[in-house]
Amino acid sequence: MIERLTGLHSSAVDLSLDRLRRLLDDLGQPQEHLPPVIHVAGTNGKGSTVAFLRALAEAAGQRVHAYTSPHLVRFAERIRIAGTLPDDTALIALLEEVEAVNEGRPISFFEITTAAALLAFSRTPAELCLLETGMGGRLDATNVVARPAVTVLTPIGLDHQAFLGPDLAAIATEKAGILKPGVPAVSAVQPPAAAAVIAARAAELGCPLTIARPRPDLPPLPLPGRFQRDNAALALTTAAILGRFPADPAALAGATWPARLHRLTHGPLPALLPPDWELWLDGAHNPHAAAALAEQCASWSDRPLGLVLGLLAAKDAESVLRPLLPHVTALRTVHFTSAQLRLTAATAAPAETVAETARIAGARDAAPSTDVTAALIDLRTRLPGPARILIAGSLYLAGTILTDNG
Repeated sequence: MIERLTGLHSSAVDLSLDRLRRLLDDLGQPQEHLPPVIHVAGTNGKGSTVAFLRALAEAAGQRVHAYTSPHLVRFAERIRIAGTLPDDTALIALLEEVEAVNEGRPISFFEITTAAALLAFSRTPAELCLLETGMGGRLDATNVVARPAVTVLTPIGLDHQAFLGPDLAAIATEKAGILKPGVPAVSAVQPPAAAAVIAARAAELGCPLTIARPRPDLPPLPLPGRFQRDNAALALTTAAILGRFPADPAALAGATWPARLHRLTHGPLPALLPPDWELWLDGAHNPHAAAALAEQCASWSDRPLGLVLGLLAAKDAESVLRPLLPHVTALRTVHFTSAQLRLTAATAAPAETVAETARIAGARDAAPSTDVTAALIDLRTRLPGPARILIAGSLYLAGTILTDNG
């Protein structure tokens, strides 16, 4: 069913809201029948911020809808209805209903999925709806909600330049397209070029703009990394402005968001390593995320670090590698396929190409591997133990790891 829906429209990204608005009209405008919406855009940290917001609201007894992408293991991860993931039968029925109303007219995969999510959310009572944009903001399918309660901008960096623009200012312009007249906006601390665009847009629309500063008073979080503390501060600031449930830092302990500095302790992959080694998984796939991940790698100075990296062909491998390489003892690159990747027009970069890029960038020990298992076995022989191994790169790779590792 899911694979068939990807063929409803050209695999090329089509940044237009007209088709989706027409479909939503035919569905009875479900976007007008939602609980208060928090709309989240940005380059990195969107999913983590949504996870923290959901933890805060659910700790206060709120029922929360959440729409996120991409999924890692099950497609249903994208559409959380009042706190619960739909079973496959209900999800397929929902998608088929929306497809039937569309009557074979041109529509993209993300548009029809967004319509299905909004329809499901409109039919189920909840106190809060969290909408995460896909790639952009201004022309993102989720931007059909005309009057969210709060808009949120997570850290903005370089990614998807072919669609969003060549520099931070252009990308920030697209992301800031979710701001609405008079609606409170919350932004993470941004690079100057992005911050200037956001401030100007907020002033133009009369949006009260709050910058979420780091919070030194936060308790230990279930998601490690300094950047997650910034995402948690962004969620707390947003909750305080929304004012519908307590912005209680203790409630952040309930947040879960797999494949973001996620330690793997059970399953066939950790079993390949000695018991005193560590295996971690992270979906850092662009320069901004790689720089944040490199901060964590710098703090891991107690043991050698091996990196297993798989990237999409469209990514700038050198920019991803540059901040990571100073902390890496040995690198193994992998080419990967996955059921989810087959739903897109994207392809993985060849392992040899990424390894060669790493060698040119100064990697001391970089080589391609046939797959992740082979990479772990190779690194086990190359690194003095006890060592730490990090699998990173595409979220499609991360989803495959979580699926195959159980």
